[in-house]
Amino acid sequence: MLAQKHPEGVLSVTIYEAKDLKDQDMIGKNDPFIEIWVDENHKQRTSEAKNTNNPVYNETFAFTVRQGIKHKLYLKVKDKDILGTDKIGEAKVDLQDVFNGSVFDEWINLPALLGLSSHGKVHLRIEFVPTEQLPTTTTSKT
Repeated sequence: MLAQKHPEGVLSVTIYEAKDLKDQDMIGKNDPFIEIWVDENHKQRTSEAKNTNNPVYNETFAFTVRQGIKHKLYLKVKDKDILGTDKIGEAKVDLQDVFNGSVFDEWINLPALLGLSSHGKVHLRIEFVPTEQLPTTTTSKT
């Protein structure tokens, strides 16, 4: 499948918080973090929140957007354990409207198997700035 055309630029993603995350721990609560990416080879992640199913992150990430990427932002919520990580949930956001100038500021549901229930939700904001609108830096000689 060919990737759709879109402008090149910078995608800014702010992850505010998550709520009602499905508890993966037998004792205590989750230690959740969120991985996000538009390109599988360039993942970023939030810090790990300790012992909560309602973490607050307020973290912003920037992705350079080039031709050839898909029009999706992927996110995966995981629980950090002593022996590794457990997946809590995952979702994807269509970026077409964002690439066309809209700001996405919504809660994203983390659907359970077959979408019959929820493993929680994540509040995020996505903005896109085309390359030609990015500020330029100039240097002066003294």
